[in-house]
Amino acid sequence: MHVFRRKDIAQLRLTLREGQAPIELQIVHIDLYFFHDLDLVQLNVEVRATDLPLDTARDILYRFGRAYPSGWEEGGDGLHNVHLAEWLDTNGQVVARSDTARRDKYLRFVCEHRAPCISEHWACLLRPLVLAHSDEPGDLRYRLIEYHRMPVMAYLNVDQPRSLSREQWVRIGLATVLHPDEALPVNEPTVLEFERRYCQDRFWTNTQAGPNTRFMCTGNALTVVGDSASAFFSCPERGVLAQFRHQYFLVFLIAHLHRASLLVFSDVLVDAVNDLDIRNDGSVRRFKRRIRANFETFLRFTHRYWFHELSERSHVQAIFHLCSNHLRNGALYNEVRDEIREMSHYLDSDSQRRQTNTVVRLTVITILGLMATVTTGYFGMNIIPFGEGSISNRLLHGVLATSAFVALVLFAISRSKRLSDFLEDLSDEKLSFIGKCKAFWVAMTGKAR
Repeated sequence: MHVFRRKDIAQLRLTLREGQAPIELQIVHIDLYFFHDLDLVQLNVEVRATDLPLDTARDILYRFGRAYPSGWEEGGDGLHNVHLAEWLDTNGQVVARSDTARRDKYLRFVCEHRAPCISEHWACLLRPLVLAHSDEPGDLRYRLIEYHRMPVMAYLNVDQPRSLSREQWVRIGLATVLHPDEALPVNEPTVLEFERRYCQDRFWTNTQAGPNTRFMCTGNALTVVGDSASAFFSCPERGVLAQFRHQYFLVFLIAHLHRASLLVFSDVLVDAVNDLDIRNDGSVRRFKRRIRANFETFLRFTHRYWFHELSERSHVQAIFHLCSNHLRNGALYNEVRDEIREMSHYLDSDSQRRQTNTVVRLTVITILGLMATVTTGYFGMNIIPFGEGSISNRLLHGVLATSAFVALVLFAISRSKRLSDFLEDLSDEKLSFIGKCKAFWVAMTGKAR
């Protein structure tokens, strides 16, 4: 793993909805993670703010972190996106801003390339990396492997979390998927079984003595809520905040690394199959190379990156399992493994078929050569005195004999498939002598009986 960090951006200014006052968030860091041997990149942006209303925090979790708009409202703004997102440098100058209102840009890109285009403020963070289908010049090109919603981690330091109602807990835990303005779907299984499915309450006692820290994980989002009055919860060096930034971040990162890697493997397989044309030898060879290279990379991924036990701490391990299960990493791994195994079996069977055909041809040639070998051996290969005469005559005899034998071998190879069928007919005791003669005629001429 290699991490690149940029330090030229200091703030993020968000206008959540049209007409609202902008909110400024401080940039903690912006990192780009490159994972060796996987051709995989993950962007990590950490922002922080203080004294935000809880509803505003939930609105940020819902609207921020979308690579492109999923649709457009009647007024032209991106659907479910922030109205405006701006990156500010250390002098307060705008480095880049979102352009989700440019509907024609996104639709034109999708129509031309059958792939989504990302918003300008995210594209700016990734440069000099550029989209694979973009006309923009760049040294490295990337493409999205999932939909527009980015994985989100949230650390909420709340005054008196014990006073939050169950509906507020559900809205916080499902903040990335539940619209802030819609009514709570009380009959939906995710709401009915919210605590059992998404909550990890090892450090939640709901008592005055505490601790009152609740972990909620939906797979795509990991949210930690605690009491602002607790010094341990807010400590950035030894408390929950430090654990959130380092330990739980790695747990979340690894779980999504597993999912992203498996999606990359699946994407490579699909692309290789789409490019396969069995009538084109070059396409077949290219397909074999891609499948074998993908298989080798998958083996290294299995032994280097894929594991189930992440920590000796039971709570950290429980969070990892919770996140992985909601992401369906285990089922996805089995699916990709089976797909690669089927591809590998296909290549092995194809290679076995080619080897079998080669053995059949060699067997036919060996049988024909055996006849000539036994005959010449019986006469001692002295029927014609080639050893006598001038050098030119012997050389001429050698060239003619070699040419005749080479022509005979090449003819046998060209008729090896038919000759192998003839040998099978010849060994058939139920076939008459005339039938065997007809089989020989078909082997020599290729005409039907």
